[in-house]
Amino acid sequence: MRSYRRTRNRLMNEINVVPYIDVMLVLLVIFMVTAPMMNPGQIDLPSVGKSAAPPVAPIEVIINKDSSLSFRDHSKGGSAVAVSREDLVLMLKRVLEKNHDQSVVISADKKVRYEEVVNVMDMLQQQDIKKIGLLTKVK
Repeated sequence: MRSYRRTRNRLMNEINVVPYIDVMLVLLVIFMVTAPMMNPGQIDLPSVGKSAAPPVAPIEVIINKDSSLSFRDHSKGGSAVAVSREDLVLMLKRVLEKNHDQSVVISADKKVRYEEVVNVMDMLQQQDIKKIGLLTKVK
């Protein structure tokens, strides 16, 4: 009797890593040769001359605890003046006609509702005032 011997296909559990090592060594040589040829990362920053005019002091809109409004122009060094919403809009238009670059900051008491601050910001934006900010206290 003839015996047939079956050859089993065994799974190969080994990975041939020699080609991977060859590729890594070639990449290492390429990087070692090209690295000295590269320029260091230098950034040429643009230079700016000094501004001819100093920045303009902002206009401050103050929201008091009782939701009343006050107006203070820091460029004139004045004190706060109590105003109504309509008077505030007229005063801001008058001041901003002279200087369009002047910004408006809103300072509100800590206990004022957030809704009041948003209403004042909305009122200012409806008057096409673009530079609006919030004044905060540094701790």
